[in-house]
Amino acid sequence: MQFEVVAGDVARVQADVVVVNLFEGVTAPGGATGAVDAALDGAIGKLIALGDIRGKTGEFTLVHTFGKIPAARVLVAGLGKAADFDVDAVRNLSANTIRFLRRPGIKTVATIAHGAGIAGLDAQACAQAVAEGTILGAYRFLKHKAPEKDALEIERVQLVERSNERVTAMTEAGRRGVVLAEATNLTRDLANEPANHLTPAILAERALELARANGLESEVLERADMERKGMGALLSVANGSHQPPKLVRLTYRGRSGEGLDLALVGKGITFDTGGISIKPAANMEAMKADMTGAASVLAALGAIAQLAPKVNVTAIACCTENMPGGGATKPGDVVRAMNGRTIEVINTDAEGRLVLADGLCYAKELKAASIVDVATLTGAVTHALGDVCYAIMTNNDGLAARVEAAAAAAGERTWRLPMWKDYDDIIKSDVADQMNTTKRGAGTIAGGKFLEPFVGDTPWVHLDIAGVDVMPAERGWVAKGASGYSVRALVNLALAMGA
Repeated sequence: MQFEVVAGDVARVQADVVVVNLFEGVTAPGGATGAVDAALDGAIGKLIALGDIRGKTGEFTLVHTFGKIPAARVLVAGLGKAADFDVDAVRNLSANTIRFLRRPGIKTVATIAHGAGIAGLDAQACAQAVAEGTILGAYRFLKHKAPEKDALEIERVQLVERSNERVTAMTEAGRRGVVLAEATNLTRDLANEPANHLTPAILAERALELARANGLESEVLERADMERKGMGALLSVANGSHQPPKLVRLTYRGRSGEGLDLALVGKGITFDTGGISIKPAANMEAMKADMTGAASVLAALGAIAQLAPKVNVTAIACCTENMPGGGATKPGDVVRAMNGRTIEVINTDAEGRLVLADGLCYAKELKAASIVDVATLTGAVTHALGDVCYAIMTNNDGLAARVEAAAAAAGERTWRLPMWKDYDDIIKSDVADQMNTTKRGAGTIAGGKFLEPFVGDTPWVHLDIAGVDVMPAERGWVAKGASGYSVRALVNLALAMGA
């Protein structure tokens, strides 16, 4: 889909449909909606008077123009109450709008910048939100389905801005929104891909393609490389699979000088059976998305390169399958991570933290000043937070606050869980330095506590996105299936660091 910002009058633009809006309680439309209403001889006002248009959230009213303006149709989108309308609402409205317009005869759409008029929101923020919402809302994963007779895909969306003075800045904001949304959709594509079409080797190759397209440094560690580095935690997960593990590093350098300002580390389990501690068969197919953390950090780095902040960032994707083969790690085995720390494996289905342990050690070896890891780490986080937000754990309040602000700017909700020393005992082992799970509850915090020793004093934030990575239905900018949570938050963090 092509998205662009253009100068003009939305009542005079040529498109299959023009999108305007209305707040709840407004009886006489103004601004762009009023201009379109006047061109339609008051048709929108008459529908308001009849009660057919009320401006409520989620309300869409399609009006045919019968040649009174160049566009064949006008869509009046309800904004809800003015007091509740913000940039997040713009993003969600744009996503819902593009889905509503997926119908025969509509290929081109012209829209106004919702919120940038009487709502008084920042025009650039609204332009970015419209771009993000439009592209995120249009997403569907159809790669393995037979082609539809009528694809019902919108080809072009134009954001029409009357003020010539604002077009340049809004164009740049729109481009930023496109980059962020396309990175999110790349993560969705990877996470939705069946595991037989996305092995660790294929994911590594996709990462190298991303690096070549964006001028990134790249490195892929093979099994022998990991053995030389002592990555026994990651390799213990790979032992049961005939697919070779891969540790992928992509690096963007946006400033002069040595050093890395930020490392993004992602869990890349391309399929998780649970290993010897095998999962129930019901819903196991969803475990093809257990590599969402790796996909998120890789896609985020591609977007960071396109937006070019003055910051040095690396992405580390720890990729393997977790299978119950003859060589698989067994409950009770003890393995050694790259930093020498020993781990008693109590449950082989708590494998994500094992691969992340070595990924975090590698980020430490690279001397990253700050580390953020992303993982579909625990089922417990779903019990704690549902599918409304994801969990944050940290050893540094300042970095955590920056991550929270970056997520909020993306329309993503987060909730910080405590990392008090009282929780240290829940992963203590009798035979090793620590065990890989807990028998005492607080499962999500136990995951964070497991990872904490592998970052030492480096400022670090852990994101457990397991509750939001795969969604049962569309909801605003969120797609059904792989959601793409955390990608735009990671990019926002890097942009803020490089500002």
